[in-house]
Amino acid sequence: MTPHFPNRRHFLRSAGAAAAFSSAAGPLILAQPKSGKRYRTVLIGTGWWGMNILRTALEEGSCEVVALCDVDADELEVSADEVDSLTGTLPRTFRDYREMLEEVENIEIAIIATPDHWHSLQAIACINAGAHVFVEKPTGHTLGESRAMVTSARAADRVVQVGMHRRIGPHHISGMEFLKSGKVGQIGMVRAFAHSGGGPEKATPNLPVPDGLDWDLYCGPAPLRPYNKSIHPGGFRNYLDFANGILGDWGVHWLDQVLWWTEEKAPRKIYSTGGRSIKGPAILTETEQTSDAPDHQIATYEFESFTAVWEHRRFGGNGAEKSPVGCYFYGTEGTFHMGWRDGWTFYPIKGEPIHQAPKFDNEKDGHNVPPLWADFLDSIRTGRRPVADVEIGHRATSLSLLGMISLRLGRSIAWDGEKETVLDDPEGQALLRREYRGPWVYPGA
Repeated sequence: MTPHFPNRRHFLRSAGAAAAFSSAAGPLILAQPKSGKRYRTVLIGTGWWGMNILRTALEEGSCEVVALCDVDADELEVSADEVDSLTGTLPRTFRDYREMLEEVENIEIAIIATPDHWHSLQAIACINAGAHVFVEKPTGHTLGESRAMVTSARAADRVVQVGMHRRIGPHHISGMEFLKSGKVGQIGMVRAFAHSGGGPEKATPNLPVPDGLDWDLYCGPAPLRPYNKSIHPGGFRNYLDFANGILGDWGVHWLDQVLWWTEEKAPRKIYSTGGRSIKGPAILTETEQTSDAPDHQIATYEFESFTAVWEHRRFGGNGAEKSPVGCYFYGTEGTFHMGWRDGWTFYPIKGEPIHQAPKFDNEKDGHNVPPLWADFLDSIRTGRRPVADVEIGHRATSLSLLGMISLRLGRSIAWDGEKETVLDDPEGQALLRREYRGPWVYPGA
């Protein structure tokens, strides 16, 4: 839980939080909107990443923050004080996004940076309230949720940008141009991956819900687990009630690189295997629990003209591999590596490697959020589709979710990408959605 400071506003000012986002000309409150308009903006999910996006929006100058929403009162108060420090205006605060949408008028932009299981419900509610949406990936915890978000965005004619910043990174763009030029030859296989260190996991004790945290609302449509500090703040991605592990997190980014390159929209067959050979069996009791996401996983996606493989491992991250993150495209003229912080490199069959160094708008975080945000605003102004449009986010999310379905079933699944149907497998088809905990209602597609 975020530490409680006796006077948070004084702390933020004295610590220089506002100064970190000021220019030589003055604080952000003096920034002029580049389009001549300020959009009435709300943020749902005021943790580290949500505030990172909001700071980018404030720095650009086209947003007026009218409300913040978070189930954690401590996070909410700290974030509201920071917005006040940066802009000179204290935004309204809400614990429940439904109350915010009822009470705050004329919301034009909603930023959503909550745990994965909330993305679809909250995005659809904001779209229906008339807002354009910048939502973190993935676009759903289940495939049906993700499709419902696309359907809602199209029906309301709202811009929905998904936070897949690798779609706009300079070296990713130049790398895609190189791949599509044919210089790699005919590509028959792609391997996407994200590896890191780790070891066995010990169960941590469940605790009383902290003061100021609405744990029931945090869980929302997901099962009501006992509160555990390993889940909140920050650890939800390792719990399958709320997210889909590394494949649902990093996998969405790198499988999207595969979809960006190919003309094919979906695989025809998926098989995944993996487990918790190092972390150990998942534990969930009244007194303690562990995470339950796999510590390693391999998912194979059989497309019409090539095969893509995803793999992750949360152990053995000792630097033995040159590139622990990215994807390799294997072609008849050589091998192409699309990386993250190491740029891209082409290793031809003959001759010297060709390397493009990475370039980030912010070298500290390397996420290229400012250009993705600028593209979002330009899409709103012009009516065009953004670079990480909701349909693009849905397709990448779908690959990760299909891999998790195969893992749960313990067998391969055949997939009709056009109809978004698991073929000849009622059990697999049923896993495209899940039962919600009342009173929440699963969104209709």
